Amino acid sequence: MQLRVLGKSPSWQDAGGACSGYLVEADGTRLLLDCGNGVFGKLRSVVDYAEVDAVLISHLHADHILDLVPYASGLTYAPRHQPVPVGGHPGTDVPPHPRLLVPPGGREALRRLCAAAGMNEAHIESAFALEEYDPGATIQVGAFEVSFQPVPHFLPTQAIGLAADGHRLTYSADSSPSDDLCAFARNSDLLLIEATLPRPEREGPRGHLTPEEAGEHGRRAGVRRLVITHISDELDAEWARREAERSFGAPVDVAREGAVYAL
Repeated sequence: MQLRVLGKSPSWQDAGGACSGYLVEADGTRLLLDCGNGVFGKLRSVVDYAEVDAVLISHLHADHILDLVPYASGLTYAPRHQPVPVGGHPGTDVPPHPRLLVPPGGREALRRLCAAAGMNEAHIESAFALEEYDPGATIQVGAFEVSFQPVPHFLPTQAIGLAADGHRLTYSADSSPSDDLCAFARNSDLLLIEATLPRPEREGPRGHLTPEEAGEHGRRAGVRRLVITHISDELDAEWARREAERSFGAPVDVAREGAVYAL
């Protein structure tokens, strides 16, 4: 199994960066975890977007879904995907329709997004094979066995577990401190965990972790490797690393775009 970081920014993009998006590959299956703003261009720089098998969405915040719009446009309007010859391409009767796995309510949310942008409300679902997954189920996506765990955030959000090749990757998505996340990530080969905040939210409900809290979650889960992500370039990466390592008790990686992790 291989994890590639396409975008690691929080809800505002790094300079020249992208929001949440991670390409995971195993045994010929390509799976994109989240598709935030800026991710589609980063994806195109490393693979053919038409050859991605599935896109899996953790939750419906904008910084995790916005680039589904240009992705759908590519699948729909690119010359090579037309039914007749266009621009040197021979035409095809079988344009790509990757699976798009979204949480409950995702179909309607994406329709509203497209309508608000002045597009056909079915723009995304027409380009993909859209499915609303059951967060209580385990599903198969090519080589991956996929499981879910609800985590506390500002709207319904699922941490995602991917098992393949005898290895397990856990992706926290966005989460405040969570005993359930620690249990779900137990003994993962790699935990990719958000560490957005320099300090906990000062008021109101919590929705994110600090680097220190992310490290503590990794320690409690007993994971073999910890990668902290969802961090702005305006937060000192070395400070975040030290904070996470202090509570994890072992070396920690800070996600950077283009980084590749082999499990």
